[in-house]
Amino acid sequence: MKHYSLPKKDLWTGRISNKWLYLHEKVHCTPLDELLEAQKKSIALLGYACDEGVRRNQGRVGASDGPDAIKNSFAKMPNHLGSNVLLHDVGSIACDGGDMESAQNQLAEAVGLLLQKKQFPIVLGGGHDVAYGHYNGIKSYLDAKKEGQTIGIINFDAHFDLRKNTEQSNSGTPFYQIAKDCEKEGVDFNYLCLGIRKDANDRNLFQTARDLDVIYVMSETFQVTFLEEITTFINAFTKNVDHVYVTIDLDGFSSAFAPGVSAASPMGFTPHIVLECLKTIIGSGKLISMDIAEMNPKYDIDGQTAKLAASLMHHVAHAVTGG
Repeated sequence: MKHYSLPKKDLWTGRISNKWLYLHEKVHCTPLDELLEAQKKSIALLGYACDEGVRRNQGRVGASDGPDAIKNSFAKMPNHLGSNVLLHDVGSIACDGGDMESAQNQLAEAVGLLLQKKQFPIVLGGGHDVAYGHYNGIKSYLDAKKEGQTIGIINFDAHFDLRKNTEQSNSGTPFYQIAKDCEKEGVDFNYLCLGIRKDANDRNLFQTARDLDVIYVMSETFQVTFLEEITTFINAFTKNVDHVYVTIDLDGFSSAFAPGVSAASPMGFTPHIVLECLKTIIGSGKLISMDIAEMNPKYDIDGQTAKLAASLMHHVAHAVTGG
């Protein structure tokens, strides 16, 4: 793979216990071509080191360093994964020479391979253009099985990311691209957005969302106070699809929690509501893969955003494996 880089062992540092008490002691740095089919529960961390889409979308560049920052923060966290659970760092897909489309294609190839190897992929970005490559990887894997299985996308985000890619695709176009692909193939576009803000999307984007039958929860409702109603939305959505792909855009969080992103705002949501929603999604038994997007270490404060991303990963990794 032209855009592939091997896992970096020096990211995995922390306290030494010699009893696998910390995740850096648990992880295996495994190149993609050496990854075996999992015989037991297994999680694979894959970076998407790309901020070309952010640059094209007139955002703050720096997200290409996001995957390494998240992995390094995750490494230091306690390990509560069972001894029967494997954890792999399988490296990263990088965007070389501004060729984002090629990087997305290789990301799709890598995600498809991970699913074939019976891994649970957690992809770390990088700009939210990660979603187009990630989705296509899931789709290619399911299409190969020829069972006609459907994918529902749940996006935790302040933005729809439904900008039209009439000139160039970017970090703001991935779900519009997916919608257009679904239209060509005559399949439903199943898309749920949680945390949408009126001050982060123009009128045209809201109209596009309506035209595409997007389901969304506005930021003023996306709070723990309304958890029962939100849970009802999620359960209704997951009931109508075979698999769920979750994507978490860190710029959806308030900058009080996530200053290190490409488009920070103090008006975002809190980690607590996201964790509660993740419990519901994982409880459906349909979560096939997830990613975390828009981590930008250049603007982080005391590693706070990297720690948030790592904590979200920590929660999901343990929940999907029963840890």
